[in-house]
Amino acid sequence: MTSNEITVCIAAHPARARNGMLDRAVASVWKQTLLPHRLIVQMDHDLEGGHVTHDKMLKGVNTPWVAFLDSDDEFYPEHLEKLLKFALETEADYVYSWYDIHPPINGDVLPHFGKVFDPANPTLTTITIMVRTELAQRVGFQGPQEGEKLEYVMGEDFRFTIGCVNAGAKIMHLPEKTWAWHHHGQNTSSNPRRGDARHMR
Repeated sequence: MTSNEITVCIAAHPARARNGMLDRAVASVWKQTLLPHRLIVQMDHDLEGGHVTHDKMLKGVNTPWVAFLDSDDEFYPEHLEKLLKFALETEADYVYSWYDIHPPINGDVLPHFGKVFDPANPTLTTITIMVRTELAQRVGFQGPQEGEKLEYVMGEDFRFTIGCVNAGAKIMHLPEKTWAWHHHGQNTSSNPRRGDARHMR
């Protein structure tokens, strides 16, 4: 495994730069035991949404693998090393691990930890994934469909996963907690009109 195999992409908006969350996310990337070849941070200054921001970053990725991180979350130090090792061992196209929730809550937001990913019944994996770049660029990130109300639609991360399933990707789950998911009452779910994104200007 070498560092030139991975690009990390972080989508953000100005509120996250002001409140320190983006700095925390970026710092967690540079603390990795396997440093990425490149880190791309893309600011959504124009309220275009997560799908547009992620697609802009993907155009600049030229490594075999791309990993994503939300600007309010953080990797644990071995996140990239563990996911790349797992991807290579399983010959997967798309891998995801699990998280600790901060602050702790009763139960889990997503009850899928440790369960084998079933392409016939796909589940939400979050955006904190590692994917073969060729696959990610081919599938891309899709916005809400015509007629959908923005505040009610599933995020672009799940639409991306469905796109990868439809493309025949091999998706594998590493049942280890390798990152921190921060629930702070201002999460946006990639909706530019929700949470702290509303205070970006």
